[in-house]
Amino acid sequence: MPRKSTTKPPQTSQLKIIAGRWRGRPIKFLQLEGVRPTPNRIRETLFNWLAPTINDARCLDLFAGSGILGIEALSRGASECTFLDLSAEVCYQIKAQLNLLDAGSHKVILSDTKSWLQSTAPKNQYDIIFLDPPFHQNLLPEYFQLLEAKEILAPGGALYVESESPINPVHLPNRWSLERYKSAGNVHYGLILATGN
Repeated sequence: MPRKSTTKPPQTSQLKIIAGRWRGRPIKFLQLEGVRPTPNRIRETLFNWLAPTINDARCLDLFAGSGILGIEALSRGASECTFLDLSAEVCYQIKAQLNLLDAGSHKVILSDTKSWLQSTAPKNQYDIIFLDPPFHQNLLPEYFQLLEAKEILAPGGALYVESESPINPVHLPNRWSLERYKSAGNVHYGLILATGN
């Protein structure tokens, strides 16, 4: 007789979209290791920073997790968003939430972020990039250099980052500048602008 699987499916939690056309709508996400949805307070600060540029922006949500950053961007007027995550379960859940919202222009890509950026990502395609990699692996400097080398961020674009440690401007490429920076608890977050070619 085959043994019954003792693996439980992941539990779900939910967040609410803060503003825009889907304001107040719940977004369900999977409680998986490494999935850390950006808290409401930080998300509100971030989108206040992005308010002048979010309308019609082309967005990229790397290490998408709950997908809440990209979904909030679409709710607030972004023209499109590409979501990227290595977990098939995460990608399925993001697709399900986007379908419930009847969201328009979006892609959900199942891929390793580094491999996709190195080989597939289009040049100068994104006006806003959300970069929230796993904590405690010191990944930000590597991804800063990769995004710049591949010219993923459009000139004048914005890169939002989250980290468990302070964001050190010394790791930024020459044409990038850390324009906004805050911390809340053990989360450090900031907005980096690409100043041009």
